Amino acid sequence: MTQSFARRTALRGLAVAAMAASSLTTFSAHADTPAVLRVSAIPDEAPTELQRKFKPLGEYLSHATGMKVVFTPVSDYAAVVESLATKKLDLAWLGGFTYVQAKIRTNGTAIPIVQRAEDAVFTSKFITADPAIKTLADLKGKTFAFGAPSSTSGSLMPRFFLQQDGLNPEKDFKTVAYSGAHDATVAFVAAGKADAGVLNTSVWDKLVESKKVDTSKVRVFATTPTYFDYNWTVRGDLDPAIIKKLKDAFLALDPSKPEHKAIMDLQRASKFVATESKNYDGIEAAGKSAGLLK
Repeated sequence: MTQSFARRTALRGLAVAAMAASSLTTFSAHADTPAVLRVSAIPDEAPTELQRKFKPLGEYLSHATGMKVVFTPVSDYAAVVESLATKKLDLAWLGGFTYVQAKIRTNGTAIPIVQRAEDAVFTSKFITADPAIKTLADLKGKTFAFGAPSSTSGSLMPRFFLQQDGLNPEKDFKTVAYSGAHDATVAFVAAGKADAGVLNTSVWDKLVESKKVDTSKVRVFATTPTYFDYNWTVRGDLDPAIIKKLKDAFLALDPSKPEHKAIMDLQRASKFVATESKNYDGIEAAGKSAGLLK
Protein backbone atom coordinates (compact mmCIF):
# COMPACT_ATOMS: atom_id res chain seq x y z
CA MET A 1 0.00 0.00 0.00
CA THR A 2 2.89 2.31 0.87
CA GLN A 3 4.57 1.59 -2.48
CA SER A 4 1.30 2.19 -4.33
CA PHE A 5 0.79 5.53 -2.54
CA ALA A 6 4.35 6.57 -3.32
CA ARG A 7 3.86 5.64 -6.98
CA ARG A 8 0.66 7.71 -7.22
CA THR A 9 2.37 10.68 -5.53
CA ALA A 10 5.27 10.47 -7.96
CA LEU A 11 2.92 10.33 -10.94
CA ARG A 12 1.02 13.38 -9.69
CA GLY A 13 4.32 15.20 -9.29
CA LEU A 14 5.33 14.37 -12.84
CA ALA A 15 1.94 15.59 -14.15
CA VAL A 16 2.23 18.87 -12.27
CA ALA A 17 5.76 19.35 -13.56
CA ALA A 18 4.62 18.64 -17.12
CA MET A 19 1.77 21.14 -16.83
CA ALA A 20 4.12 23.76 -15.44
CA ALA A 21 6.57 23.19 -18.28
CA SER A 22 3.74 23.41 -20.81
CA SER A 23 2.48 26.65 -19.25
CA LEU A 24 5.98 28.12 -19.30
CA THR A 25 6.38 27.21 -22.96
CA THR A 26 3.01 28.75 -23.79
CA PHE A 27 3.85 31.90 -21.82
CA SER A 28 7.20 32.21 -23.59
CA ALA A 29 5.53 31.85 -26.98
CA HIS A 30 3.03 34.60 -26.12
CA ALA A 31 5.78 36.78 -24.67
CA ASP A 32 7.53 36.72 -28.04
CA THR A 33 4.31 37.69 -29.86
CA PRO A 34 3.83 41.47 -30.18
CA ALA A 35 0.60 42.96 -28.95
CA VAL A 36 -1.87 43.81 -31.70
CA LEU A 37 -3.14 47.33 -32.42
CA ARG A 38 -6.51 47.02 -34.14
CA VAL A 39 -7.23 49.87 -36.54
CA SER A 40 -10.04 50.84 -38.90
CA ALA A 41 -11.52 53.84 -40.67
CA ILE A 42 -14.89 55.16 -41.75
CA PRO A 43 -15.62 53.77 -45.23
CA ASP A 44 -15.72 57.14 -46.99
CA GLU A 45 -13.81 55.67 -49.94
CA ALA A 46 -13.56 52.22 -51.53
CA PRO A 47 -12.10 49.56 -49.16
CA THR A 48 -9.18 48.89 -51.50
CA GLU A 49 -8.28 52.59 -51.46
CA LEU A 50 -8.44 52.74 -47.67
CA GLN A 51 -6.11 49.72 -47.45
CA ARG A 52 -3.68 51.27 -49.93
CA LYS A 53 -3.59 54.57 -48.05
CA PHE A 54 -3.08 52.96 -44.66
CA LYS A 55 -0.41 50.34 -45.46
CA PRO A 56 2.74 52.53 -45.11
CA LEU A 57 1.23 54.41 -42.16
CA GLY A 58 0.48 51.09 -40.46
CA GLU A 59 4.09 49.96 -40.94
CA TYR A 60 5.30 53.27 -39.48
CA LEU A 61 3.01 52.98 -36.43
CA SER A 62 4.08 49.37 -35.92
CA HIS A 63 7.72 50.45 -35.79
CA ALA A 64 6.92 53.37 -33.46
CA THR A 65 4.88 51.32 -30.99
CA GLY A 66 6.47 47.88 -31.24
CA MET A 67 3.02 46.44 -31.89
CA LYS A 68 1.58 44.46 -34.76
CA VAL A 69 -0.82 46.80 -36.56
CA VAL A 70 -3.87 45.20 -38.20
CA PHE A 71 -6.18 47.30 -40.38
CA THR A 72 -9.70 45.99 -40.95
CA PRO A 73 -12.12 47.80 -43.28
CA VAL A 74 -15.74 47.94 -42.10
CA SER A 75 -19.03 48.00 -43.98
CA ASP A 76 -20.44 51.26 -42.67
CA TYR A 77 -19.85 54.24 -40.39
CA ALA A 78 -21.88 52.82 -37.50
CA ALA A 79 -19.66 49.73 -37.42
CA VAL A 80 -16.58 51.83 -36.60
CA VAL A 81 -18.38 53.59 -33.74
CA GLU A 82 -19.72 50.33 -32.32
CA SER A 83 -16.34 48.60 -32.61
CA LEU A 84 -14.63 51.38 -30.66
CA ALA A 85 -17.34 51.22 -27.99
CA THR A 86 -17.10 47.43 -27.65
CA LYS A 87 -13.27 47.46 -27.62
CA LYS A 88 -12.93 45.60 -30.91
CA LEU A 89 -10.89 48.56 -32.23
CA ASP A 90 -8.09 50.52 -30.59
CA LEU A 91 -7.61 53.31 -33.13
CA ALA A 92 -9.90 54.67 -35.83
CA TRP A 93 -9.88 57.34 -38.52
CA LEU A 94 -13.13 59.21 -38.01
CA GLY A 95 -14.94 62.13 -39.54
CA GLY A 96 -15.93 64.91 -37.18
CA PHE A 97 -19.54 63.76 -36.91
CA THR A 98 -18.55 60.11 -36.50
CA TYR A 99 -16.25 61.19 -33.67
CA VAL A 100 -19.17 62.96 -31.98
CA GLN A 101 -21.24 59.79 -32.34
CA ALA A 102 -18.35 57.76 -30.88
CA LYS A 103 -18.02 60.19 -27.98
CA ILE A 104 -21.72 59.82 -27.18
CA ARG A 105 -21.72 56.03 -27.65
CA THR A 106 -18.67 55.61 -25.35
CA ASN A 107 -20.02 57.99 -22.71
CA GLY A 108 -17.31 60.51 -23.50
CA THR A 109 -14.36 58.13 -23.24
CA ALA A 110 -13.26 58.09 -26.91
CA ILE A 111 -10.24 60.39 -27.28
CA PRO A 112 -9.34 62.30 -30.47
CA ILE A 113 -5.55 62.53 -30.45
CA VAL A 114 -4.45 64.09 -33.75
CA GLN A 115 -5.81 65.58 -36.95
CA ARG A 116 -4.23 66.85 -40.14
CA ALA A 117 -3.63 70.59 -40.22
CA GLU A 118 -6.08 70.63 -43.13
CA ASP A 119 -8.86 69.23 -40.93
CA ALA A 120 -9.13 72.47 -38.94
CA VAL A 121 -10.19 74.32 -42.09
CA PHE A 122 -12.02 71.59 -43.99
CA THR A 123 -14.56 72.25 -46.74
CA SER A 124 -16.95 70.38 -49.03
CA LYS A 125 -17.50 70.86 -52.77
CA PHE A 126 -20.88 70.96 -54.49
CA ILE A 127 -20.54 69.45 -57.96
CA THR A 128 -22.71 69.11 -61.05
CA ALA A 129 -22.67 68.19 -64.73
CA ASP A 130 -25.78 70.27 -65.41
CA PRO A 131 -24.93 73.61 -67.11
CA ALA A 132 -28.13 75.12 -65.70
CA ILE A 133 -26.85 74.78 -62.12
CA LYS A 134 -24.65 77.72 -61.17
CA THR A 135 -25.62 78.45 -57.55
CA LEU A 136 -27.13 76.59 -54.59
CA ALA A 137 -30.49 78.22 -55.36
CA ASP A 138 -30.47 76.41 -58.72
CA LEU A 139 -30.70 73.09 -56.90
CA LYS A 140 -34.44 73.54 -56.32
CA GLY A 141 -36.34 70.83 -58.16
CA LYS A 142 -33.14 68.90 -58.95
CA THR A 143 -31.99 65.42 -57.96
CA PHE A 144 -29.17 65.45 -55.42
CA ALA A 145 -26.65 63.00 -53.94
CA PHE A 146 -25.04 63.16 -50.51
CA GLY A 147 -22.35 60.67 -49.47
CA ALA A 148 -23.07 58.50 -46.42
CA PRO A 149 -25.73 59.64 -43.94
CA SER A 150 -23.16 59.85 -41.11
CA SER A 151 -20.51 61.60 -43.21
CA THR A 152 -19.44 64.99 -41.85
CA SER A 153 -18.22 66.37 -45.16
CA GLY A 154 -20.51 64.38 -47.45
CA SER A 155 -23.76 64.96 -45.61
CA LEU A 156 -24.01 66.70 -42.23
CA MET A 157 -22.10 69.93 -42.81
CA PRO A 158 -23.24 70.45 -46.44
CA ARG A 159 -26.81 69.91 -45.25
CA PHE A 160 -26.25 72.42 -42.42
CA PHE A 161 -24.93 75.05 -44.84
CA LEU A 162 -27.77 74.38 -47.30
CA GLN A 163 -30.20 75.06 -44.47
CA GLN A 164 -28.31 78.24 -43.66
CA ASP A 165 -28.99 79.25 -47.27
CA GLY A 166 -32.70 78.54 -46.82
CA LEU A 167 -32.77 75.19 -48.61
CA ASN A 168 -34.40 72.08 -47.20
CA PRO A 169 -33.17 69.10 -49.26
CA GLU A 170 -36.20 66.90 -48.57
CA LYS A 171 -38.63 69.67 -49.52
CA ASP A 172 -36.75 71.65 -52.15
CA PHE A 173 -34.96 68.93 -54.13
CA LYS A 174 -36.75 66.55 -56.47
CA THR A 175 -35.06 63.54 -54.87
CA VAL A 176 -32.28 62.99 -52.31
CA ALA A 177 -29.98 59.97 -52.57
CA TYR A 178 -27.02 58.72 -50.53
CA SER A 179 -24.15 57.32 -52.58
CA GLY A 180 -22.32 55.87 -49.56
CA ALA A 181 -18.90 57.39 -50.29
CA HIS A 182 -17.29 60.53 -51.71
CA ASP A 183 -15.88 58.91 -54.84
CA ALA A 184 -19.25 57.24 -55.42
CA THR A 185 -20.96 60.66 -55.34
CA VAL A 186 -18.75 61.83 -58.20
CA ALA A 187 -19.66 58.69 -60.13
CA PHE A 188 -23.37 59.37 -59.49
CA VAL A 189 -23.12 62.89 -60.89
CA ALA A 190 -20.91 61.90 -63.82
CA ALA A 191 -23.34 59.13 -64.81
CA GLY A 192 -26.39 61.39 -64.55
CA LYS A 193 -27.85 59.51 -61.58
CA ALA A 194 -28.02 62.86 -59.78
CA ASP A 195 -28.09 66.41 -61.12
CA ALA A 196 -25.71 67.51 -58.37
CA GLY A 197 -23.94 66.21 -55.30
CA VAL A 198 -21.49 67.08 -52.57
CA LEU A 199 -18.23 65.55 -51.34
CA ASN A 200 -15.21 66.58 -49.34
CA THR A 201 -12.60 68.79 -50.92
CA SER A 202 -9.71 66.40 -50.20
CA VAL A 203 -11.24 63.52 -52.18
CA TRP A 204 -12.32 65.86 -54.98
CA ASP A 205 -8.78 67.22 -55.31
CA LYS A 206 -7.35 63.70 -55.32
CA LEU A 207 -9.73 62.56 -58.05
CA VAL A 208 -8.89 65.61 -60.16
CA GLU A 209 -5.13 65.14 -59.72
CA SER A 210 -5.36 61.45 -60.65
CA LYS A 211 -7.60 62.30 -63.63
CA LYS A 212 -10.38 60.06 -62.33
CA VAL A 213 -12.95 62.75 -63.00
CA ASP A 214 -13.52 64.63 -66.23
CA THR A 215 -13.63 68.27 -65.12
CA SER A 216 -14.87 69.33 -68.56
CA LYS A 217 -18.12 67.58 -67.63
CA VAL A 218 -18.28 67.53 -63.82
CA ARG A 219 -17.46 70.84 -62.14
CA VAL A 220 -17.53 72.54 -58.75
CA PHE A 221 -20.14 75.28 -58.46
CA ALA A 222 -20.03 76.02 -54.71
CA THR A 223 -17.81 75.45 -51.68
CA THR A 224 -18.90 75.38 -48.05
CA PRO A 225 -17.44 77.57 -45.28
CA THR A 226 -14.71 75.86 -43.21
CA TYR A 227 -15.30 73.46 -40.33
CA PHE A 228 -13.37 70.87 -38.28
CA ASP A 229 -13.45 67.36 -39.68
CA TYR A 230 -11.34 64.20 -39.60
CA ASN A 231 -9.24 62.90 -36.71
CA TRP A 232 -7.55 59.79 -35.36
CA THR A 233 -9.41 58.62 -32.24
CA VAL A 234 -8.45 55.98 -29.66
CA ARG A 235 -10.70 54.08 -27.28
CA GLY A 236 -10.50 55.72 -23.89
CA ASP A 237 -9.25 52.72 -21.91
CA LEU A 238 -6.28 52.04 -24.17
CA ASP A 239 -2.99 51.99 -22.25
CA PRO A 240 -1.91 55.67 -21.81
CA ALA A 241 1.65 54.69 -22.74
CA ILE A 242 0.41 53.36 -26.10
CA ILE A 243 -1.72 56.48 -26.65
CA LYS A 244 1.35 58.65 -26.07
CA LYS A 245 3.44 56.57 -28.49
CA LEU A 246 0.75 56.87 -31.15
CA LYS A 247 0.33 60.61 -30.69
CA ASP A 248 4.09 61.22 -30.68
CA ALA A 249 4.47 59.09 -33.82
CA PHE A 250 1.88 61.12 -35.74
CA LEU A 251 3.33 64.44 -34.58
CA ALA A 252 6.85 63.30 -35.53
CA LEU A 253 5.92 62.80 -39.19
CA ASP A 254 8.08 65.25 -41.11
CA PRO A 255 7.47 65.97 -44.82
CA SER A 256 11.15 66.92 -45.24
CA LYS A 257 11.99 63.22 -44.78
CA PRO A 258 11.21 61.27 -47.97
CA GLU A 259 9.97 58.18 -46.11
CA HIS A 260 7.59 60.35 -44.08
CA LYS A 261 6.46 62.39 -47.06
CA ALA A 262 5.30 59.23 -48.83
CA ILE A 263 3.07 58.42 -45.85
CA MET A 264 1.74 61.96 -45.55
CA ASP A 265 1.02 62.27 -49.26
CA LEU A 266 -1.23 59.22 -49.08
CA GLN A 267 -2.97 60.77 -46.06
CA ARG A 268 -3.15 64.12 -47.90
CA ALA A 269 -1.57 65.78 -44.88
CA SER A 270 0.91 68.66 -44.75
CA LYS A 271 1.42 67.80 -41.07
CA PHE A 272 -0.41 66.28 -38.13
CA VAL A 273 -1.37 68.42 -35.15
CA ALA A 274 -2.82 67.64 -31.74
CA THR A 275 -6.58 67.91 -31.39
CA GLU A 276 -9.17 67.72 -28.62
CA SER A 277 -12.83 67.04 -28.13
CA LYS A 278 -13.94 70.68 -27.93
CA ASN A 279 -12.87 71.23 -31.55
CA TYR A 280 -15.92 69.20 -32.56
CA ASP A 281 -18.50 71.09 -30.50
CA GLY A 282 -19.66 72.86 -33.67
CA ILE A 283 -20.17 69.51 -35.40
CA GLU A 284 -22.21 68.29 -32.45
CA ALA A 285 -24.36 71.43 -32.57
CA ALA A 286 -24.94 70.93 -36.30
CA GLY A 287 -25.93 67.30 -35.67
CA LYS A 288 -28.49 68.35 -33.09
CA SER A 289 -29.78 71.13 -35.37
CA ALA A 290 -30.29 68.58 -38.14
CA GLY A 291 -32.15 66.26 -35.76
CA LEU A 292 -29.46 63.58 -36.08
CA LEU A 293 -28.44 63.72 -32.41
CA LYS A 294 -30.58 63.85 -29.30
